[in-house]
Amino acid sequence: MKKNSVGWVLALSLAVPAGVLAADAATQQEPQLQEVVVTAQKRAANLQDVPFSVSATSQDQIRNAGAGNLVDLARNIVGLSIADLGPGQSQMAIRGISSGQVIRDQPGVKEQVGVYLDESPISVALFTPDIELFDLDRFEVLRGPQGTLFGAGSEAGTVRYITRQPQLGKTEVIGDAAIEDVAHGDVGGYLRSAINLPFGDQVALRLTAWWHHLPGFIDAITPMGPAGADKPSGFGIQKAINDGDRGGARLALLIKANDALTITPRVMFQKLETNGYPRVDLYNILANPATTTQPAVTIGSLQQYRQQPDGLTDDFTLADLKVDYDFGAATLTSISSFTHRNVQVLRDATQLTGSVTFDVFGDVFTPNNPAGIRTNSPLFDRTHLNVLSQELRVASNGKQTIDWLVGAFFQHIGRRYGQDLPTPGYDALNASQGFPFGPNDPLGPVDTPFFSDLSYRLKQYAAFGEATWHATEQFAVTAGLRYYKFNEDRVLNFHGVFAADTPAGGVPASTDSNGVSPRLILSYRAADDVTFNAEAARGFRLGGINDPINVPLCSPQDLQVFGHNGNWKDEKDWDYELGMKSQWFNHRVTFNITAFYTDIKDLQATTTAGTCSSRIVFNVPKSRSTGVEAELFARPNENWDFGLSATVVDAKLTSSVVSTLPNGTQEVVGGLADGNRLPTAPKTQAVGSIGYTLPLQNSADFFALATVQYVGSSFSQFENEQPGWGQIGGAGDPNAARLIGYGAPPPGTQFNFNTELPSYTLANFRFGVKTDHWQVAAYVNNIANKTAELALDYERGRSARVGYLTNQPRTYGLYGSYGF
Repeated sequence: MKKNSVGWVLALSLAVPAGVLAADAATQQEPQLQEVVVTAQKRAANLQDVPFSVSATSQDQIRNAGAGNLVDLARNIVGLSIADLGPGQSQMAIRGISSGQVIRDQPGVKEQVGVYLDESPISVALFTPDIELFDLDRFEVLRGPQGTLFGAGSEAGTVRYITRQPQLGKTEVIGDAAIEDVAHGDVGGYLRSAINLPFGDQVALRLTAWWHHLPGFIDAITPMGPAGADKPSGFGIQKAINDGDRGGARLALLIKANDALTITPRVMFQKLETNGYPRVDLYNILANPATTTQPAVTIGSLQQYRQQPDGLTDDFTLADLKVDYDFGAATLTSISSFTHRNVQVLRDATQLTGSVTFDVFGDVFTPNNPAGIRTNSPLFDRTHLNVLSQELRVASNGKQTIDWLVGAFFQHIGRRYGQDLPTPGYDALNASQGFPFGPNDPLGPVDTPFFSDLSYRLKQYAAFGEATWHATEQFAVTAGLRYYKFNEDRVLNFHGVFAADTPAGGVPASTDSNGVSPRLILSYRAADDVTFNAEAARGFRLGGINDPINVPLCSPQDLQVFGHNGNWKDEKDWDYELGMKSQWFNHRVTFNITAFYTDIKDLQATTTAGTCSSRIVFNVPKSRSTGVEAELFARPNENWDFGLSATVVDAKLTSSVVSTLPNGTQEVVGGLADGNRLPTAPKTQAVGSIGYTLPLQNSADFFALATVQYVGSSFSQFENEQPGWGQIGGAGDPNAARLIGYGAPPPGTQFNFNTELPSYTLANFRFGVKTDHWQVAAYVNNIANKTAELALDYERGRSARVGYLTNQPRTYGLYGSYGF
């Protein structure tokens, strides 16, 4: 490759955070934007020829935009947003279609965005796998319903990690490493490598391995003195408690048995461990400045209060087998996959248990003897997941007058989920004070006020097909249909004084449904590089079963509102969109734009059952999302690159959910009011970048890239939009005595916080030198050291604690890579 071509290959990959950009000057007289091939329709196609909105981000683009994880990456892709609850706990939304933040104790909630590793489904509504972004060919985002080809969970869109595959006849070794220093934190970094080895002409192996240390940057305020002491002697600081490690390996084998048969088995394992969460506390019942019977505490920036360690462990294993047989006119493809996951989330729930204890016993324990309120109370939240999936499809080869694809899909999910809340001495505490909810549960563990064990079995069947008729060279029609049927069984066991006890053997429940998901696309090529597309498509999200609320903890009003909800129905949407894909000035400018309108029926909205410390899903009859997304990429010459992408979305409820209270009045449930915004997704999102490349001697190039990301305001949950929800205590709060009464604060004490997550802007800069084989670079991410509020995180409504999850502070790093 010519020396100057290396420069603009690099600059182009740097300049564009998410799009179609790459370059190849070896065969061009002028810089052009190279064709990018994607498989968004389960067949290879030029991204510009795919008749709906798709983003494809390459490995170089991911690295050069400063994306170290899925949340960072999402800021560079218009229309994709993440509710970030910490590493391994991300929840995706596309085009503003979201029903609220999924909480850890909602195992029956299904995803709205389908997630795939190549062709294997790995979606979970919560605990979306936080896969290391290395040795990828690209990261695809398919916007809009993809129910026809990708099925349940792809109601708002589909995300696909496309990995680099083994290559025949080629030996390749690549590796990279980085070390970084975080303001107000510790040191992080990673070491990653991949090797491709051929074995003769018919077999190749690719092995990828990685280790990534996640730096901590949150400090924990901890009480000094005996655990659960009446009055701590003081408070100390633990530094950078939210660090962690992510390590794993992926092994793929390519067997080309003959010209027709290709077999690709693969296995992947990844382990993620964190020692805390990136949470900043705004209020904590056990640590606030208003208490007078204990040392007052002011929680500062990048700080939280905790009495004991917490964190997450996530073991993810995937084994899959892809078999392709080429019959000539068509190819038969089989994808078999098995996913096994063990996830344990450990939380310091002392403030949650203490809040309940204070509610029940009041001044029996305060101010003279509040030890029961401060008793250490860890909450263990465990998920054990096994997923078996099988897809079989046949697709026509080449481009014919009619391109077609038909297939069938089966999935079996076995999931076991449970929580337990060991709290030393709690049984004796209850007995000594005559706990009003009855004697300790003989079926539950000792000293465990709450225990749950739930098992799920879900089976899903589907048949699907799609065909494209190329009526003329300019006009094409695509039509598709998917039929699905599913059933889910659950057995629930609840025990402990906080819960509504279940009999031995548990309480069974079930749900099922079936339906169709059609799609119709019209495409018109007005010129060689200008295409207009119109689409109507339906997506769906499977229904589920609500858990019973914790009746002993509920106020009469919360019991009336939340206590009579069983199953929730499938959520379905119809999406209508118009789009244009175009390239101009000899392929030096790409401009794509799409306008969409989505009607949503029976949105599965998550609500918090206040005093009950429970979550309930309601179906909201009508909602909608409408907006525009646009991407502009330009390469005016060999030295400069520009990228600008933006989306504006207006997503809101167009109906309400109301409940009749005991006094006969009606009340909107949990913020589910007509006109309220759909949560977790911003109205506006944009990213811009400028790249510069200067050829040096010896086939090297200097490069630099600046990226600016803007994310608009949002809400975490519907209930956060209720008037007064951001007030704790004070004369206007009917629950003031309960909310901040512990610690005898002065009368009228009030805490206020903003329930709307404010907009934020992040800027990154990277520069270095690169050749075809190596790169050295320096970078700074989050230049302005912005502390963004990514998601609210609270316990028991606002009774126990309120905080927000945040991003990594300013980070300086050094990077190096080598490959041959």
